[in-house]
Amino acid sequence: MQNQEPTDAIIAAHAELTARLPFADDADFAAVERGFIGTLEDPKILDAAGEVVWDASTYDFIDGEAPDSVNPSLWRQSRLVARHGLFEVVPGLYQIRGLDLSVMSFVEGDTGVIVIDPLISKETAAAALGLYREHRGDRPIVAVIHTHSHIDHFGGVQGIVTQEQVDAGDVAIIAPEGLVEHAVAENVYAGTAMGRRAGYMYGAALPRGIRGAVGAGLGQTTSTGEATLLAPTLEITTTGETHTIDGVEIEFQMAPGTEAPTEMHFYIPRYEALCMAENATHTLHNLLTLRGAVVRDPHVWSQYLTEAIERYGDRAEVVFASHHWPTWGNAEITEFLGLQRDLYAYLHDQTLRMLNQGLTGAEIAEAIQLPPALEGSWHARGYYGSVSHNVKAIYQRYMGWFDGNPAKLWPHPPAAIAERYVDAIGGIDRVLELAQVAYDSGDFRWAATLLDHAVFVDASNAAVKALYADTLEQLGYGAENGTWRNFFLSGATELRGGNFGTPTVTNAPAILAQLTPEQVFDAIAITVDGPKAWDLDLAFDVTVSDLGRSFHVTLRNGVLVYVEREPVADVALHLTLEKARLIRLAGGDLQSDGLGAAGDIGVLTQLFGVLSPGDPAFEIVLP
Repeated sequence: MQNQEPTDAIIAAHAELTARLPFADDADFAAVERGFIGTLEDPKILDAAGEVVWDASTYDFIDGEAPDSVNPSLWRQSRLVARHGLFEVVPGLYQIRGLDLSVMSFVEGDTGVIVIDPLISKETAAAALGLYREHRGDRPIVAVIHTHSHIDHFGGVQGIVTQEQVDAGDVAIIAPEGLVEHAVAENVYAGTAMGRRAGYMYGAALPRGIRGAVGAGLGQTTSTGEATLLAPTLEITTTGETHTIDGVEIEFQMAPGTEAPTEMHFYIPRYEALCMAENATHTLHNLLTLRGAVVRDPHVWSQYLTEAIERYGDRAEVVFASHHWPTWGNAEITEFLGLQRDLYAYLHDQTLRMLNQGLTGAEIAEAIQLPPALEGSWHARGYYGSVSHNVKAIYQRYMGWFDGNPAKLWPHPPAAIAERYVDAIGGIDRVLELAQVAYDSGDFRWAATLLDHAVFVDASNAAVKALYADTLEQLGYGAENGTWRNFFLSGATELRGGNFGTPTVTNAPAILAQLTPEQVFDAIAITVDGPKAWDLDLAFDVTVSDLGRSFHVTLRNGVLVYVEREPVADVALHLTLEKARLIRLAGGDLQSDGLGAAGDIGVLTQLFGVLSPGDPAFEIVLP
């Protein structure tokens, strides 16, 4: 059975939230419309093969009052975020919003235009540039600024400029120090798992509609075109560093270790405009994204916001970011940035206070209360990050996975513990009966816990899967957080229709091309099936000819180790190849041209015989 009606418990919870939050405050709707110039005549953006990579019109249903199947606060946010088109921030500074997960900005200089954060895909970036030029003229791009190392801020770059333009010095690529390293490495180690979970997080397999995907809070979803990368020609390293590009002076503020490992803000005196990258948006952001990542540091995050206020707060008349709409007016900016700063600082400090009183992450997440000024501020609400999972992330950052309770030190894994719980409760039928009681009473969290155990005991039980799907669906209907909604509804989708895998995998050779040899070897090392490789003792040399670098590689005790050194005469195998061929080799290509081998090629065959790549369709909601 598909798409149950929202229950009375969900409808009542929505009514309570509507009464509690300041829905009469519609200032954000005026801000979203401010400066609107125009949008694409056809909101479908296609790739070279004619496949749709973005279609803003699929969110046209998000209008008017919230339906019972969507949290009214999330509905409000989605109405704001779904607005698409070209907007004037101030004369000379423009934004394209609603044509990808992120926002693409344009700063007009003396002769050309500086582009900030060119979206995820070549196709959406090209469409955004076309819309800008349609209304502002065919200004040449003189520079591209990447504010930080996440793909929605650099992936579309080759849709608007070419490597040849960069090589000729016609276009500067400006980024914070270390962007390429972090941009490439983020998905090398846990990329398969992150990609699978990202499908849940962004609702990639969900239909768009009032009982499906309505957006992710930070943006609607991710585009699915070709992602690219161009190496920076100017790396920013120091706060206060100032550069003039096409007559426009820009002062940079470093903010590493915040929303991204490498990130920066900057101030443009000509336009009295402050860009906050992704550190101050119209939502509480993630300290630990649900797709998986290293836990971010809210303490450092709040300190960089304080520094931004101190450096630029009395000079800025507009603040804009890499997502959402701007904030205008000096007093409004100071209040906005101050509340955003207080939000991250409060979560950090109060979590530490309570964990030092002995509370666990889960307990703190239930107990913590935001002060009224934050609770009542729309931009501080948890549409992308949430207070609940951010508090648990802070606990994890400081204390790790173990909560100190010895009973939690060595529990059984999920399937084994499920068998014991179900047996103790009285069998599958009794668990199902209790879950139905919980569902009928509106205690969907308890119903989900019971049914999670039941499905891990008998994944083929149709009644269990049906009630579990219905339960997750109700949790999705109630979620204020966009990514929580997507996770709940994606789980329901797989329970009803089967595993949908990783539907948004993007083939990004331009990004893979930036891998260093060390990262390539790391990528191979994490796919070694340790037990299968226990008895192997392999050694070979690799010369990356176009880089003039050589490595000695060994596989012993199931561990692949590499050391940069010159090749030796008595090694069993010596490979000579260019870096691009090394990347293809890491992907399993042993046959194509460009692989020079001297010695026993069987060494390589043995190595690849014990590699076990990740599974992009591993189960999440089932055992």
